[in-house]
Amino acid sequence: MAKTELYVVRHGKTMFNTIQRVQGWCDTPLTKSGVQGIHYLGLGLKETPFVEAVSSDSGRAIETMRLILGEHPEASTIDYRVDPRIREWCFGSLEGGYDAEMWGVIPRILNFPDYDEMIAKKVTFKEICEAIYDVDTANWAETYETLSHRVRTGFEDIAHRVEKKGGGKALVVSHGLTISFLMHLINDENNVRVDIDNGSVTRLSFENGQFTIEDFASTKFIEQGKEISRTLLQS
Repeated sequence: MAKTELYVVRHGKTMFNTIQRVQGWCDTPLTKSGVQGIHYLGLGLKETPFVEAVSSDSGRAIETMRLILGEHPEASTIDYRVDPRIREWCFGSLEGGYDAEMWGVIPRILNFPDYDEMIAKKVTFKEICEAIYDVDTANWAETYETLSHRVRTGFEDIAHRVEKKGGGKALVVSHGLTISFLMHLINDENNVRVDIDNGSVTRLSFENGQFTIEDFASTKFIEQGKEISRTLLQS
């Protein structure tokens, strides 16, 4: 049996990413530079033999997957599906507002003077999730238990399915805070991070029902794709 691995990609840069607005369950398309970045990522991954591809059901994740597979010579043989469990956190009534507003409110709810102090004091994902839940006036935000269950089972089911096929590599497109949260679920020593680059790849191996983090938020495949692109232009 081949080693079971997940290549977990954060979607390409979107309009809301660019103007720094909160984008959880709401959605905006990739920008021109976002498309270009994922084009490079696709070139960097085109020699990777994926046996399965899974994206969240958000449009930005589906668009990102389409662009990556568009560069892959074996795309027609890769089983692709969408899974709503690996979408971004729901930020409820905070959706669509400026990032600075949300990350200004949450520290105050948790009795921190500002965002930097909150992160420095190693605030937990549970505390952030509960703060979002408490401040959400629309009653859309998820509880920590609901969020933990959907993210964990979403990624575990992908890994189990690949394992049952005989192992191999799966390409997964998800979202920044969800990927960071998954790292915490795998190893609770991983602190809160909200700065994962668009198009970065987090590699996970899966064995005996457990994930191991092999690489976190790497941009090396994007850089490899840029080099391939330069070579093609020169030839």
